[in-house]
Amino acid sequence: MVVFFTFMIVASCQNFGQLKILADLPKSLKEVSGVEFEVKSDFIWMINDGGNQPKLFAVSKKGKIKREIYVKTKNRDWEDLTSDEKGNIYIGDFGNNLSKRKNLKILKIDKKYLNKKSAEVEKIEFEYENQEKFSSKKKSLLFDAEAFFYFKNYIYIFTKSRVKKKYGRTFLYKLPAKKGNHVAKLIGEYKNCKDLKCWITSADISDDGTKVALLSQRNVLIFSNFKEDDFFSGTVEEIELEHKTQKEGICFKGSNKLLVTDEKAGGEGGNLYEITIN
Repeated sequence: MVVFFTFMIVASCQNFGQLKILADLPKSLKEVSGVEFEVKSDFIWMINDGGNQPKLFAVSKKGKIKREIYVKTKNRDWEDLTSDEKGNIYIGDFGNNLSKRKNLKILKIDKKYLNKKSAEVEKIEFEYENQEKFSSKKKSLLFDAEAFFYFKNYIYIFTKSRVKKKYGRTFLYKLPAKKGNHVAKLIGEYKNCKDLKCWITSADISDDGTKVALLSQRNVLIFSNFKEDDFFSGTVEEIELEHKTQKEGICFKGSNKLLVTDEKAGGEGGNLYEITIN
């Protein structure tokens, strides 16, 4: 009770802007990098960033860990979560800070493992169609990624630019959501703002397929009225985030609510938030 009361005092002294705080996440999720609300489950699914144990966490709406599933593979650089209409979970193991990584993959976990203590994975491996050189030169740092989602049997990846003054630039790639080696096809580009807080760290699409959300530390971008999978067409709404923490995860909860997570650092963050949208 004392801990909870202290947390509420600290939270009330901070400006969360349009973010409504739902829960303080446990220490074992201090580097949460992906979040997914799966309508066929009672839980919110979460993962930690690379270097942590390869675990998938089932979390309650109050931020309590209800289940830990050991995923039988390495957490090289897990960056985001998504799910399909059957309830299968996908983990984006495609963090690529130096744009030199060649073993990019997405890990599919069949829903039958979500009630067990450990899970086998099916690997969806890929490379970017327009990456000819695997160079860490400053102008070549365009092939990192922290954001993706599943939609109609395909995986859509949004890259994260590490090029100076072009941090908000994101490229959209598409590949089949099935086991094998694939070439991710470039199908779009969008330019968010320019500074470090503008790079894209997570993405999701609403269950009805009418809205796409992209997350950065500075803002949330909501795309709608697009045609087919040309997500950057149509209209875009920008939601400014006054609360500048390292936000790493976003997902839809219904059609007009978003869940957001951030990493805990310097005594800030490590929370589960909610945003209401139009």
